[in-house]
Amino acid sequence: MQSMNWLAIYPEIVLLGMTCVIAIVDLYITDPARRLTFWLTQGTLFVVGVVHLMYLQGGLTLYAMQGLVVTDPMGHLLAACAAFATLITIAYAQPYLASRDMLKGEFFTLTLFSYLGISVMCSANHFLVVYLGLEVMSLSLYALTALRRDHAVATEAAMKYFVLGALASGFLLYGMSMMYGATGSLEIPKVFEQIAKGTINKEVLVLGTVFMVAGLAFKLGAAPFHMWVPDVYHGAPTVVTMLIGAAPKLAAFAITIRILVEGMLGLAVDWQRMLIVLGVASLVVGNLAAIAQTNLKRMLAYSTIAQMGFVVLGLSAGVVSGNTLSAANAYSSAMFYMVTYVLTTLGTFGLILFLSREGFESEEIQDFAGLAKRAPWLAGVMAVFMFSLAGVPPMVGFYGKLAVLQALVTTNVTSYIVLAVVAVLLSLVGAFYYLRVVKVMYFDEPTGHPAPVRSQGVSALLALNGVAVLAFGLLPDGLMSVCRDAIVRALGT
Repeated sequence: MQSMNWLAIYPEIVLLGMTCVIAIVDLYITDPARRLTFWLTQGTLFVVGVVHLMYLQGGLTLYAMQGLVVTDPMGHLLAACAAFATLITIAYAQPYLASRDMLKGEFFTLTLFSYLGISVMCSANHFLVVYLGLEVMSLSLYALTALRRDHAVATEAAMKYFVLGALASGFLLYGMSMMYGATGSLEIPKVFEQIAKGTINKEVLVLGTVFMVAGLAFKLGAAPFHMWVPDVYHGAPTVVTMLIGAAPKLAAFAITIRILVEGMLGLAVDWQRMLIVLGVASLVVGNLAAIAQTNLKRMLAYSTIAQMGFVVLGLSAGVVSGNTLSAANAYSSAMFYMVTYVLTTLGTFGLILFLSREGFESEEIQDFAGLAKRAPWLAGVMAVFMFSLAGVPPMVGFYGKLAVLQALVTTNVTSYIVLAVVAVLLSLVGAFYYLRVVKVMYFDEPTGHPAPVRSQGVSALLALNGVAVLAFGLLPDGLMSVCRDAIVRALGT
């Protein structure tokens, strides 16, 4: 049993060990480019990602550490995607950091610690482990947001992120304490068993559910708990915005499935109603507020809120009229949407980083004016990302939206069909601000910014990212079936 314990948390052991090694090695590095630190970090993330993929291929579900940890295909898939998302983020980030004197060892170690928190959250089988992973990730991201200590806007964003993040953690903890009071356990499967018996005071359970859903909505960035997203996305250094907007979203999705589906499915009638309200509010607030933005990072922040609305709506369609026949379809659609959204986000912010240079942040929409004349291939790649976020076929964003809408419609419940129609109408509103970026790139006159400095590695990565967004849109079945299999196995244990 002891060997099984170590086997279950092997990726986290490797990650923690290498993070400590990298932190110590970096103390002795005099190279300003920090090549050794960079390659050690990338190598660690790559190895951990591959280990998670090997575990995913094995398809086993293991419970370890006295029931604190579960390693199943869903956790491994999300952890592997998060590892490669973090790896890609650092690859995009290196030139940006070097030009701003931010290429320091703490960036790499804090990034690895944030990924450690993500990995722990993906394999949590106990409320305290969920909270532990959440705090390891969050504290690292708070520090990264304030990485530019001489930058007033970044410091303000870090303070807002810290205060509102602490509030969200408090909500989640209070919800967990109420669940513990009602069920007598913090283990997710035991909470599920106690709720299924139907002997617990329903009022206490519902009140606990309200606090837990609010805490999860904060972490997902869903309205009306979205107030931190625009300020943090705008104020943080662009590379940190990219870190916050990619891999942590996968971790938030993982703990939402662990807590609400694996632990509290018996209360689905209650939390699904809350998710429907959150989903519609996110679509309305995100899409309408994004129209008024002139800063691209702030626009993408409101866009994220709207995109999370789709994920939340997908999660709200799992239990219909007391049966779980549509659960696998609904949750796998939401998971596919989240994974492909992260892929597109990486490319979008990667391109903003690529166009930035010393003394110039390419974050205003007007900075992209005439990009098609200055750098046609960059404009083409950015157009691919914008079309995907808007849900234009054949990009992967279209298939993600289609999968969620199909999950809503196939419930054959009038209210869910109405929800699907509302989501489509609000997506049409959202298409305006994405297509505005394409219009500015192709039809506005250049504003005098020189052509971007060439970086062969980042150029190739951007091209691959664009190809992946297009390829998964043309051939989505492979990734969709992996997501579905992971969800089915998670539900079956």
